[in-house]
Amino acid sequence: MLTISPGQRRLRLLRRHHLARETPAGSVDGAAAGMVVLHATDPATVYVSALVRVPEATLGDVSAALYDDRSVVKLIAMRRTMFVTPTAFAPVVHRAAGLAIAQRLRRQLVQHLSTLPTEPPIDGDVAAWLADVETATEKAVDERGEALATELAKAEPRLRTAILPTTDKKWDVKQNITSRVLTLMGADGRVVRGRPAGTWLSRQHRWASVRGLWPDGLPDVPEADARAELARRWLRAFGPATVADVQWWTGWTLGVTRTVLAGLDTADVDLDGEPGLVLADDTEPEADVAPVATLLPALDPTPMGWQRRDWFLGPHRDALFDRNGNIGPTVWWGGRVVGGWGMRDGAIRWRLLEDPGAEATAAVEQAAAELEPRLGGASIIPSFRTPLERELAGG
Repeated sequence: MLTISPGQRRLRLLRRHHLARETPAGSVDGAAAGMVVLHATDPATVYVSALVRVPEATLGDVSAALYDDRSVVKLIAMRRTMFVTPTAFAPVVHRAAGLAIAQRLRRQLVQHLSTLPTEPPIDGDVAAWLADVETATEKAVDERGEALATELAKAEPRLRTAILPTTDKKWDVKQNITSRVLTLMGADGRVVRGRPAGTWLSRQHRWASVRGLWPDGLPDVPEADARAELARRWLRAFGPATVADVQWWTGWTLGVTRTVLAGLDTADVDLDGEPGLVLADDTEPEADVAPVATLLPALDPTPMGWQRRDWFLGPHRDALFDRNGNIGPTVWWGGRVVGGWGMRDGAIRWRLLEDPGAEATAAVEQAAAELEPRLGGASIIPSFRTPLERELAGG
């Protein structure tokens, strides 16, 4: 059986994730394509993930790709996570991993609207009522091109329907269905997330018509083909990997994962004593690259790409992850995590969690000094705070 060492895996990571000096991405959509998707739960993650992979890119270039050129688009997909993917690849991601999430969200919302009190009450067939609300909302978005949720709720008042509390628990409060309906429609490919309501760090956004991207609506792709292509591209960027890695990243069941992988041409590999697989035409050793220091943002797709991370993370999990498995900002050297970083008053503060040597320390300092001015004076505070990031940011 072919053996691929941790060192070889780190070389693959550096080259294929556009983190090596020899293999930068040439554009924002190129960076997204190289990673299959970029994480977008935090608005800042997309920007910083793109900046570190595209050396010449600016914040304006990332915004242009998202909202002007529309070469990349946001969508909910794997593990009900928000991602950015090249627009041309979005139908594959949607069919392979997003549509099932939309179906689950729809079932949950219909169940809640059917079993919990609402204001005003909903009479008759709840599923049909919800479908009619979605159709009217989609029409309102199409007419406007782009609109805030509050503006859409004025155009379609049924979006302001509220689910009422049934207990005296603090978390059980009156909630309008506006956000849930729009999130469902986004997962279903009927609307897409548009421009932020504020700066590039804003978590409030407009909703945009899919007609601006696909005049006839989001193209349909056969499910089996979409799943195979998603797995193939992921293995090209992240392989070799274990079956557990593929299952975790895609959010598929183990049965679906095994079925999809069985349809691909793969080779079994030994990953430091653990069984894994790689595409059969991708078994040649990776060439060396010059050592490089990189600062990656919270939830960057590289550290979030595998379930099993010891080969690049080492003993630093407790300092860099929150309790739910979300990684904070990380400092890398030679394809390994060696520290973390945070921001305060527009300044990057970093700390090494091991001694990688004088060359590495100087390179990290330079990487931080180069990234900081590209962020335009902003201080990035992740949605999911991790111990080291919180300490470096001063709380």
